[in-house]
Amino acid sequence: MLANAGIAGHNDTWISANDYVDFKRMFDINVYGAFLAAKHAAKVMIPANKGSILFTSSIASVIHGLVSHTYSASKHAIVGLTKNLGVELGQYGIRVNCIPPFGVATSLLREGMGGIDVETTEELFYAAANLKEAVLKGEDVAEAALYLASDESKNVSGLNLVVDGGYSTINVAFEMSPKRFLP
Repeated sequence: MLANAGIAGHNDTWISANDYVDFKRMFDINVYGAFLAAKHAAKVMIPANKGSILFTSSIASVIHGLVSHTYSASKHAIVGLTKNLGVELGQYGIRVNCIPPFGVATSLLREGMGGIDVETTEELFYAAANLKEAVLKGEDVAEAALYLASDESKNVSGLNLVVDGGYSTINVAFEMSPKRFLP
């Protein structure tokens, strides 16, 4: 089961700009939606004594300071849910993992960056990532998901498999935000 639904909301990083309505909406979709998906998947998987639950999160679950507090907290919650469910459901042969990607030029991401085109988005994130000669595509995230859902990963559970072109390995305090490359 793959829980992939989520929203980004506004990207204001000031706590004073975040309000309860935005917080609740984001948590309802990003966290509660994933929670319910896992709950209902577990009801089917537990009697079968096998299964795989996979969440997508965001690089915001690994690094800090580049997105709203609400978004960051919701993505950290997904990683926590992954690890807790991995403990609980492992006894039933159910693996639980998470993929937090960075900078895939989806329409949602591009809209949040002011509606820039795919090529510009990819150039920005390529410049910010550490791993050169590779542009992160949706297919890369899909391949990671296929691995985690397959028997090839039969001994992998509770993992937050970062697919980010090495972005999280660099010091974001050095202003490696893709925004710094915008005109």
